Amino acid sequence: MKRIFLITMILTPLFIKAQDTISMGLKECMRYAVEHSTKVVAQNADNRDAQVNRRDAILSTFTPEISGNAYAYYNFGRSIDPESNTYSTVTSFHNGYSVSAGIDLFNGFQAVNNMKITKTAQLMGKTKSQQLEDQICLATMEAFCNVLYFTKLEEALTAQVETAEKALQLAERQEKLGRKSHADVVQMQADLAERQYQLTNCHNRYNDAVITLKDVMFWPIEQPLKVVDDITNSEISFDKSGEDAQQMAENAKEIMPAVMLAESTMNNAELELRTSRWKLLPRLSLYGGWSTNYFTYPGLSGYTPVPFEDQFRNNRGEYIQLSLSIPIYDRLSRHSTISRRKNAYIKAKADYDQAVQQVEAEVYRAVADCEGTADAMRQAETRAELQEEAFALNAKRFEQGLISSIEYQTASNTYLNALAEKMNAKMQHFIKKSVVKYYKGIHYLEQ
Repeated sequence: MKRIFLITMILTPLFIKAQDTISMGLKECMRYAVEHSTKVVAQNADNRDAQVNRRDAILSTFTPEISGNAYAYYNFGRSIDPESNTYSTVTSFHNGYSVSAGIDLFNGFQAVNNMKITKTAQLMGKTKSQQLEDQICLATMEAFCNVLYFTKLEEALTAQVETAEKALQLAERQEKLGRKSHADVVQMQADLAERQYQLTNCHNRYNDAVITLKDVMFWPIEQPLKVVDDITNSEISFDKSGEDAQQMAENAKEIMPAVMLAESTMNNAELELRTSRWKLLPRLSLYGGWSTNYFTYPGLSGYTPVPFEDQFRNNRGEYIQLSLSIPIYDRLSRHSTISRRKNAYIKAKADYDQAVQQVEAEVYRAVADCEGTADAMRQAETRAELQEEAFALNAKRFEQGLISSIEYQTASNTYLNALAEKMNAKMQHFIKKSVVKYYKGIHYLEQ
């Protein structure tokens, strides 16, 4: 998987350069954003750290700490003769080897609690990754809908500009025939200028929305990107969610990453509090070791050293030690640690309660928003259809000279506003409906 990800990161810019414009739908944009997000990369690194901490906790609990030592030195001057245990001033050479091991038999359940903490931390890392992916997907969805909205609005404004140009040409011909006054022509020119200004402003906002989408996706800003409308082309239901907000809230408390993270943090804080209290008890440890040494008097005439193999075998020794450490007075540092851990647990519990309350409120708000946008969408759709028909009738009446240019401009503005509100209501309902599905446990990429 790592190799595939690296190859994708290397080949993606080359592929983009080979294409003039890349077209992507909503799901493709969300997947790209998740795969290329630097936040996801950083979180994956934290997850690997949590995995290493988990491994260290297991090894610390069930395996001893083993160390080896070797030394060699010359001694010049007065020293103790290892054979006679008397002082000597002869130059000597010493060489020794040792192996020792130690393990805690009881340390206030610190090792066991550390295993639980690291296991929870590892699960929290996965939950954070999922939460981060969900946040990126929602941000991408909102940015994608903004781009789509301004794309549709720009198309509508372009049509309005073309209609205004035709109306101006008609008014100029009617002025020559005496059927329109010069004031009407000027009014049509002003209407055309207004439409052109709105089109330019919409195009600028479209460019800004595209840059925002590229930024959220971590897409190269200088590379072109075209969104594919796979939202409005599909049928978006007008129906309300019909969900039981209370039941959804109860389920969300169990599956939402924010609540799961807060609960895990609270559980870890409780374990750390227990660990700090157990540290007031004695600590029992077991140690063992083996050692041997070799010595000789180099340059001493008439001295025959014992062979290395014999000394290595004869000088060896073993030991086993059971150590009991009883805390008596440590300037109240352990009690201070207990107080801090207790405060940390109280804070974590308050954060958990806050997360539960916040998720519950968000579920009720999401259901209400989904139902409200469904009503607004249905009304905006009906209003846009009626305004479109009214504008078509007013356009014909204007061509026949039955209404003034001001009335025609008013009808055009009303129709344009209705069309913009219809598209906005559609985008809003799509987002709110996706949020409701998310609180039901369906992640954005799975919808």
